[in-house]
Amino acid sequence: MATFGMLSTYPPAACGLATFSQALRDHLLADDPECQVGVVQVLDGPQPVSERAEVAAVLDGEGHGLEAAIKALNRCDTVIVQHEYGIYGGRDGERVLEVLDGLHNPVIVVLHTVLNEPTSHQREVLERIVERTDRVVVLSRTAGTRLTKVYGIPAERVAVIPHGARVAPAPPRPGLGLGYVKPMRRGRPTILSWGLIGPGKGIEWAVDALAELRAMGVEARYLVVGRTHPKVLQRQGEAYRDTLRRRTMERGVEDLVEFDAEYEGDQRLHEIIDAADVVLLPYDSREQVTSGVLIEAVAARRPIVATAFPHAVELLGDGAGALVPHRNPEAMAWALRQVLTVPEVAQGMTAQAGLIAPTLAWSAVAHRYRKLADDVAAAARVVA
Repeated sequence: MATFGMLSTYPPAACGLATFSQALRDHLLADDPECQVGVVQVLDGPQPVSERAEVAAVLDGEGHGLEAAIKALNRCDTVIVQHEYGIYGGRDGERVLEVLDGLHNPVIVVLHTVLNEPTSHQREVLERIVERTDRVVVLSRTAGTRLTKVYGIPAERVAVIPHGARVAPAPPRPGLGLGYVKPMRRGRPTILSWGLIGPGKGIEWAVDALAELRAMGVEARYLVVGRTHPKVLQRQGEAYRDTLRRRTMERGVEDLVEFDAEYEGDQRLHEIIDAADVVLLPYDSREQVTSGVLIEAVAARRPIVATAFPHAVELLGDGAGALVPHRNPEAMAWALRQVLTVPEVAQGMTAQAGLIAPTLAWSAVAHRYRKLADDVAAAARVVA
């Protein structure tokens, strides 16, 4: 019976990494009901400690709980470390190295951020992490290429496993094939953005695009779903959301924009996505090599308009969505108009997404992690 230990933020923390980790754990268990998956919860700031039975230890940014964390992880056959610079203590999260130094079993590290232009210390931290682990997982081909070209990590040490989709991939409708597009509802179509909200999400450009779209004669409802990111809320309160509300009034689209500030559960989120006519990802970042929202939108086979951040370029480049320049409301509005008024455009996106979606299901993703863990464990036995 295989045992896994996972080092990560974890629910009830409301962040993408915590959601990722819970989903990976749940589907590792579903893939092999006889395995066990324990968790060392990383506290990223003032967060509640999980009361879930699988949480064996807790580690905070000051290093409290370090000994217990190492002890719990060393009881497992394989350790999976979720890495973001910001969740571990020390400069650029370097305190994660204290955990890695104490482990004596095979370790897989999942890199959720791979910077194209790291500082010298960010590069040093990442390189030291890789040195202390057996295999490195990235969530996109772009991130894998960066590891080899920017950081000099040998390609054979890197595995590309996509972010899993929490939303179940929508199957083709009987008799209609992959190109099926549900009929537009009467009245205003719905444009959807969702996820944790904060500066950098580009919602302000989406609001501007909505005004441009109205000027083109297309009336669309824009639904923004998600609470403010906990770190943003701690530092700035609801200042960003308030700015967005003021912007809707300045642009004359307050009647078209709706904010739903809840962190939706899977079932409710599934319903919201399925009801959307197009998903909009107006992100400012030019560095982002993975996006869980993008993965879920493709898996749900919804038409997508996104700024040209690296993961979007990789995943949508073959036609599963439209790419637009950053901070360009006019281009965004034009792409949205095409999706909402030309049925063949949405149909083509849906068809292409249908080809990709099966590989993004969490069941498929978790199976690949289990296979990678088996390979790493076998290699460790050979060395021993």
